[in-house]
Amino acid sequence: MDLFVVPTIGFDLLYVLVIVRLARRDLVWINVTANPTAQWITRQITEAFPWDDAPRYLIRDRDRIYGAAVLRRLRAMGIRDKPIAPRSPWQNGIAERLIGSIRRECTDHVVALGEGHLRRVLQSYARSYNESRTHRSLNKDAPVHRPIESLGAIISRPVLGGLRPPPISIWLDRGRRALTPRSKARAGFGTVEDRICRAILEHGLGRTPSDPPFPQNGPA
Repeated sequence: MDLFVVPTIGFDLLYVLVIVRLARRDLVWINVTANPTAQWITRQITEAFPWDDAPRYLIRDRDRIYGAAVLRRLRAMGIRDKPIAPRSPWQNGIAERLIGSIRRECTDHVVALGEGHLRRVLQSYARSYNESRTHRSLNKDAPVHRPIESLGAIISRPVLGGLRPPPISIWLDRGRRALTPRSKARAGFGTVEDRICRAILEHGLGRTPSDPPFPQNGPA
């Protein structure tokens, strides 16, 4: 669990609370407020964890906002409080890395118009993060597990108005390979869309042996 700050178009500061599970890296809860208090944090923890699904412990920093009300709620829910050492953000590295991803992939490219606008943007990002963002530690799977599909149509769905396109998954004989913008560049696909389509189709998705080979300038 951690907090970070996002400026708005009017140069106000909005505070974002994120709660992430360590096992699957899934973003459990994200919410925005202009006035963070211990009572607000307590309410977010209550809404993030049902009583029958509370974690064993909660890692946090030593911000003063986590007051007595937060500690009482954690004890009531059976959650062990695990504050990190002073000036040691690496002890909460998963949450810090998640905040960095949110900044690089979302808030650094979006001007927040207000609290409601930023909340909608971050909730859309959270759905994309949990459902389609791959992780090496999860064997290139998303936090919400998805079965590998060898057949079917490939559909590109814009995320955040096209700011963050979802990765394209290709079925190979040796397993699944997720093509992100960085891996596409390493594989030689570059940013040419027809090369990606040709690679997808040549690996058996929607292509039959009777189909003629694609021309060098890509599929029609």
